[in-house]
Amino acid sequence: MTIPIIIALLVVLLAGWVMSTQRRLVVMDENINNAMSQIGVQLSSRFDALTALLDLAKGYAAHESQTLIETIKSRRSVITAKSTPQDVLRQEGVISEALGRISMVAERYPELKADKGYAKCMDAVDSYEKMVRTSRLIYNDSVTKLNREIRMFPVSLIAGMLGFRQRDYLEAREDKADMPSMK
Repeated sequence: MTIPIIIALLVVLLAGWVMSTQRRLVVMDENINNAMSQIGVQLSSRFDALTALLDLAKGYAAHESQTLIETIKSRRSVITAKSTPQDVLRQEGVISEALGRISMVAERYPELKADKGYAKCMDAVDSYEKMVRTSRLIYNDSVTKLNREIRMFPVSLIAGMLGFRQRDYLEAREDKADMPSMK
């Protein structure tokens, strides 16, 4: 009679541990998804600020601005919780390219750089860039926590069975330089 009770107790304890571990892994996974969603929101806001900047530049360089707006709209995609770090890097590449081209237009039209609306838009672009950097840190920290948990014994034994896998980090683009100064 005692052995069946001990076995039942061990099964209940094991089931409780598995449930607790699964819930902890879900929280970590959701933190990663949340951080990726935040990056998407901030990149979207950054694209909006770039579009406003280009609308402002239309008055100075209509053709270049319109061409760049069309390029941005065609290459822009939405970053969601299920997006990959590679998706984020692609979008950051589009933004970086657009900023470089805007910088070239601004160099040719000094009155554009002197425009207060231009300065305000550039401040917004810079502000969103700082928010993206912060969210990248949060994302990578969340990935570190999940990956570490998944790799540690005994969680490593059940993480795969529960459908959890290691996630990729958001790394800086190799060609990433500092944001061009357009003030």
